[in-house]
Order: sequence, then C-alpha cells, then structure tokens
Amino acid sequence: MKKTQLYEFHKANGNVIDFVGWGLPIWYKGIKEEHLAVRKSVGIFDVTHMGRVLVEGTDAANFLDYVTTNNAGALADHQGHYTNMCKEDGGIIDDLTVLRLEKGKYWVVYNASNRTKNFEWLTKQSKKFKNLKVNDVSDEISMFAVQGPNAQKTLQKITEEDLSAIPRFCGNFVKMAGYKVLASRTGYTGEDGFELCCWDAPLSKPQKAIKLWNSILEAGKEFEIEPIGLGARDTLRLEAGMCLYGNDIDETTTPLEAQIGWVVKFDKKDFIGKEALMKQKQAGVKRLRVGLKMRERGIPRPHYDIYNGKKIGQMTSGTFSPLLNYGIGIGYVETEFAKTGGIVNIMIHGKLTQAELVKFPFYDPTKYGWKRIS
Repeated sequence: MKKTQLYEFHKANGNVIDFVGWGLPIWYKGIKEEHLAVRKSVGIFDVTHMGRVLVEGTDAANFLDYVTTNNAGALADHQGHYTNMCKEDGGIIDDLTVLRLEKGKYWVVYNASNRTKNFEWLTKQSKKFKNLKVNDVSDEISMFAVQGPNAQKTLQKITEEDLSAIPRFCGNFVKMAGYKVLASRTGYTGEDGFELCCWDAPLSKPQKAIKLWNSILEAGKEFEIEPIGLGARDTLRLEAGMCLYGNDIDETTTPLEAQIGWVVKFDKKDFIGKEALMKQKQAGVKRLRVGLKMRERGIPRPHYDIYNGKKIGQMTSGTFSPLLNYGIGIGYVETEFAKTGGIVNIMIHGKLTQAELVKFPFYDPTKYGWKRIS
C-alpha cells in the first residue's frame, strides 16, 4: 500500500483504508460533518494519489488535441479545462483536467485508479510526435484540494499573491507558506476552491507537504476548517452531479451518453474517437446519464435497476445526501425516458421505489456551489 506524505496524519486522525493501492482516510470525524464543512465553510483534502503529468515541447498542444476531446490548442497561458481521453470507439479512457502553464508546457491531472493505464496510453500515442516530452511527476509533487466558500479566505492568509486574480479553471504559480505551489481554481465538490500542487515535495521527503498542510489547517481555524476523507469527497461530487470514473463513466460509455458532450470539439482536427463520436451524434444516443432524487425512503446504489413499466436503465452512483437529507443518485436510462421531471421506479431491496429525474447539480446553485449568490 503506497503512502502519501500525509499518511501519518491520516493514520493518527482518520479511518485509513486501501484505496486503489493507497492508504487514505475514508473519514476523520465523519462523512456528514466533513461534507457540511465544505458546503458551508471550508475543507482540505489530500489528493496526492491522483496522476500528474507534464507535457512539454513544440508538439505539446497538437499532441493533447489528438489524445483528448477538448481544444487544448485554444488555451491561453494559465488557462485550463475539463476534458476526456477516448478510445477509437469513443469509450472514455479517463476524464482529466489540462492546464496550459506556458507555450509548449501543459499540466495534466487524472484519476488515481487510471494512473498506470493513462501514462502507458499517453506514452504510446506520444511516439507519433517528434518534439514532445511526457513526464509522470506524480510522486515528486504533493497535491491538496481546499474547497468551500471560505477556501480563498483561508489560503489568502498564507500567500501574498492575490488569489481572486485566478479565475475559475485557471491556475498559476504562487508562493504559499514559503513554498512554490501551482494553485488552480478547480475541484471535485461543486464548490469554489483550489487544487494545490506543491513543487519538489516528493513522497520520499514529506516535510514540505506536511508543513503546507499544517499551515492551511492553521489558517483555516477561524473558519472551522476540517480535513476531509474519501467518503465526503464522493458525496460532495455526487451532489454536484460530477462523474466518478469506474462508476458513471468508463470505457463502455461515451461523453455524449454521459451528457458531457460539451467537452467534445468536433470542429478541431482529428482526435482519437472523433469518427465514432460523430457517428453516434448523427445516429442519436440510445441512453443518457441522468440525476435521480428519491420521492420515497431509500438509497439508490450502483447496479440497482431503473423501471418505467419495464426496465429502462441502471444506477451507477447513489448516496444519502448529507445536505438535502434524501437519497440521490446517478444512472443511465433509455433516451426516450431521460426527461427532467419524469417519474421512475428503482428496485431497492426487492421493492420498486419512486424517484424523479432532476437536473445537475442536485442542490440549489444559488445557495450552494461556486455559483452561489453570497
């Protein structure tokens, strides 16, 4: 089991489990308390297990445009976006973020569960380009996420740079607690916040990462900051309607089916999966990812079947929402039934239980999330 730089903290303060080969906390104080801390104030996550790659060279933009669906070539310095990496048949290899650091230099972050697969895929595809370097720096740089309406106020206390100058889905290098940190206004909670990559903070030398983590906890005391485990990370992303790779998207699903087709730029040059996705778009998708909120007691879990007179689909994610206090979930249904406001039944413990199709996010975006009206 691999250990992040913060493993001793997690072991002393949380309930550590083996998560895709990493020793990480499922919770510290408890999923509900941690979840609500992020929605209402601020929380800090250790996400060092995620994959981090530097793509450099004069062919870097062309390479990323070829291996991902979004338009990397259109990014300006310090600008980023969410994107997908697909197979030739349009199936999703992974979802990831790409940030342009400067001309010919990009920062790519992807899921921990796909680190080996993704790097092998990127390395294989890179051989088609001449002026290119693809370096996996995951174990050399620590990564934290600070999320919630008080995230910026917390981090502003340990940096002299104006964090309000970093727009959503943009990032820049700042000095934070005395260290070089790539701060990007991104996250996996639906809330405002930053993902922080501490340079030259390898797994083998944890001191720098530990100091940064402790500095953030100290700065966030007045906002009652909480360390957040994997459990609340999942309930937060689910409330926000965000996909979890391996559940809601995988190599058998396409971006069009997952209702994230906005990351597919058909007007750019050839990219892996373009032909298959174009055919699917023209023919029409047969199933769609939808949000479901329970109208009766019950929690919709992955693999539970969805019915409307007949079986029309299956759940891929589900939980009891700590914020909304009812069951919510994500699933796929036949396209003709994927209408907001539609009523369906989910088979929960042998009983058909009523649910309603709703838009993402599940919460009111004027009250919660990065769009909230403060």
